[in-house]
Amino acid sequence: MPASFPETAISTERLLLRPLAGGDVPGLVAMMDDELVHAWTDVVQPFTEEHAREWTRMLAPARRIEGRGIVFAVTEHLTQRMVGVVELRSTDWRLLSTEVVFVTASWARGEGYAPEAVNGVAQWLFEDRGFLRLELRTAAGNTAAQQVAQKLGCISEGVLRSAWIVRGGEGDGGAEESRSDLILWSLLPEDMEPLAPREADHAGHR
Repeated sequence: MPASFPETAISTERLLLRPLAGGDVPGLVAMMDDELVHAWTDVVQPFTEEHAREWTRMLAPARRIEGRGIVFAVTEHLTQRMVGVVELRSTDWRLLSTEVVFVTASWARGEGYAPEAVNGVAQWLFEDRGFLRLELRTAAGNTAAQQVAQKLGCISEGVLRSAWIVRGGEGDGGAEESRSDLILWSLLPEDMEPLAPREADHAGHR
């Protein structure tokens, strides 16, 4: 049995990060039906209720149990509405390293939720779980996600050439795809910095 993350919740100043639940299905479908999510992530499109139910009931729990990572729904303390998703994937338990990916809902952008949520996950990883490295990959054209990495104190380690596919947006019917470089970022425990209040938000993780 591989090592795995416990089922848990993480609280920040404004947010609660918790496991996905069945009631999140409508919010997930609405969140993923977005031009920027389509362009910068690898989320299947169109993202249907069936996809959302499969994610909440099977895929997310299996990832945690099998030790590959964990998925958090990001919700506001005050309203309980879902404002994003944060995932850990490609977890290496020998190196105590994992990769973070994230999406912010279109209705919650500009509130600084992405850096706050990922910062909360990083603190939990380093302080509670003993991890030593967190990785983030951003598409070369996704400047908003790069700003999130910088605000977290991540260090740019280089470029993975032609390592990602950016999908076309609504304007071209979503059919066009183009290859993109990925910028590789890392965050170590000693890199952690306090976040400035209400940092600008982003569109998607890549």
